[in-house]
Amino acid sequence: MQQLKEKLDRAFKLTHDLVIHLDETSLNLDLPNLPSNRIAGQLWCIVGARESYTKAIEMSSWKGFSCSLSTPRVKQSVLTALEATHKQMSKIDFTTLTDAQIEFAFNLLEHEIQHHGQLIRFVYGNGLTFPDSWNKRYTV
Repeated sequence: MQQLKEKLDRAFKLTHDLVIHLDETSLNLDLPNLPSNRIAGQLWCIVGARESYTKAIEMSSWKGFSCSLSTPRVKQSVLTALEATHKQMSKIDFTTLTDAQIEFAFNLLEHEIQHHGQLIRFVYGNGLTFPDSWNKRYTV
């Protein structure tokens, strides 16, 4: 299970790197004429999933989705939330997880990576650039 924790850490770091790389005005960008949330909405969903799945892992059951990030268009707020959720996840001892808890952790990893795919579309669609870590990981 250490490998799962390492993959979550890598995915979380990649998300953080992208937000650091983008300027704050980019968080309000969307893809016109497509049914999708703005970049800020994608980040709100990432934070909410991290908070919700971490709670599910800690409590061994799903308690519903919630997100404490009330200002997803403010870069520093997003970074603070990303760092807090990463810190909370890092406290979990993956060697003691039950099968149900492991499933929640895999669901979180899948969710984060799915948003990476969406964010790649947003970055390309809005003529933005990627941080080096995304270039290395995703060959974008």
